[in-house]
Amino acid sequence: MFSTTFRRTLAAGALALAAAMVQASPLEAFCGFYVAKADAKLFNKASKVVVARHGERTAVTMASDYQGDPKEFGLVIPVPTVVTRDQIKVVDNATVDHLDAYTAPRLVEYRDPDPCRRPEVAAFDGRLTMRMQAAGPAPAARERAKALGVKIEAEYTVGEYDIVLLSATQSDGLATWLTESGYKIPEGAATVLGSYIKQGMRFFLAKVNLQEQAKSGATYLRPIQVTYETPKFMLPIRLGTVNAGGPQDMIVLMLTEKGRVETTNYRTVRIPSNVEIPTYTKTDFGKVYTAMFDAQVKKDDMRLVYLEYAWDMGWCDPCAADPVPNDKLVSLGATWIKTADATPSSPQPGGPQLRRLPPGGSNVFATRLHVRYDAKNFPEDLAFQETADRQNFQGRYILRHPFTGDATCPAGEDYRRSLSVRFDREAAALANLTGWDMADIKRRMAEGGQKAP
Repeated sequence: MFSTTFRRTLAAGALALAAAMVQASPLEAFCGFYVAKADAKLFNKASKVVVARHGERTAVTMASDYQGDPKEFGLVIPVPTVVTRDQIKVVDNATVDHLDAYTAPRLVEYRDPDPCRRPEVAAFDGRLTMRMQAAGPAPAARERAKALGVKIEAEYTVGEYDIVLLSATQSDGLATWLTESGYKIPEGAATVLGSYIKQGMRFFLAKVNLQEQAKSGATYLRPIQVTYETPKFMLPIRLGTVNAGGPQDMIVLMLTEKGRVETTNYRTVRIPSNVEIPTYTKTDFGKVYTAMFDAQVKKDDMRLVYLEYAWDMGWCDPCAADPVPNDKLVSLGATWIKTADATPSSPQPGGPQLRRLPPGGSNVFATRLHVRYDAKNFPEDLAFQETADRQNFQGRYILRHPFTGDATCPAGEDYRRSLSVRFDREAAALANLTGWDMADIKRRMAEGGQKAP
């Protein structure tokens, strides 16, 4: 949905995906420890959007990753209807980051028990973000707009943003008006704008009001949220491909009441999960994740949407972050929550990372979708549907540390002999996921202590 005009420095890492791998045994209860996550900060040219959908009511919260002079920031988003002042607000950036961290794929670790002990049960963009031209005083906006077939439907100031809502009758006129108003329109934008005009969509524009930003004391651009009623459950991404310098990543965090969300015009697939990988990746999980995602996108010709997380927000197992309180979910648009004052329960010190809300505390289902897209492979905006599927899913990658004690019993000898096969399996899984050289993987495993006795 979104694109940016700058490159920011990011930690290494990306979405964990792969073609073939060895699956770990299904887990009914989690008794390991979460050690790392792969949130949106790991992705270059990444956009982060929260969409709360209930009936025909849609609340879209757009977290800008813009870094630069605020006076050069501009945002253009197609919206399906006229939006009033009370349908626009700014949201605390920490709330969006919290949901991102909570739903992110994660790395977990286990430690093998002493094999000589009695066996126990195994535990296992429609956004077009542009640099603003240094423009002089704007022309007589409404008269000039009218002459170009552009209608200014409404103007608001919300937080640190000046908002303009437009409609138009022809794309060239809209492109001209945007250019004259200080928006630097990339080549090819008029064609995409025209397709939205034919659908009867409006255009939501935002610029930074420097005086209001100074009053707020904010040192960054806070997320903008717009709420509207529409039968269309979609995100416009085509406009964001116009000025993109290559493929972009988008993380879509969906909040619904009934169940999982999926795309209807592109295939949605689950990322591989419950894969055992070498223990040395604990300190390199970001790089591993980047390579896994790149390899999978290449295999799929960059034509799929990936499901990273689908879970009832009432509990988590394991929790990649503290559960999101209901008042924060409401601020992100989940206004149907019945008991908005309920707060998550705290984990017991040293206990499993299984956390639950009080009974009836939340009726929100979270879906995390990740798409890497460009104009060629994603020629249509993303269309969605909410399903009744409430099956829990998460991207989880597993480290298993070998037992290092004496283990002199017969079972201990069998265990040590089995490590060679296990280490080979973990190396093959990582190679399949990332495309990395098997010999190099085994070398690093040996350096990290994963060498068969």
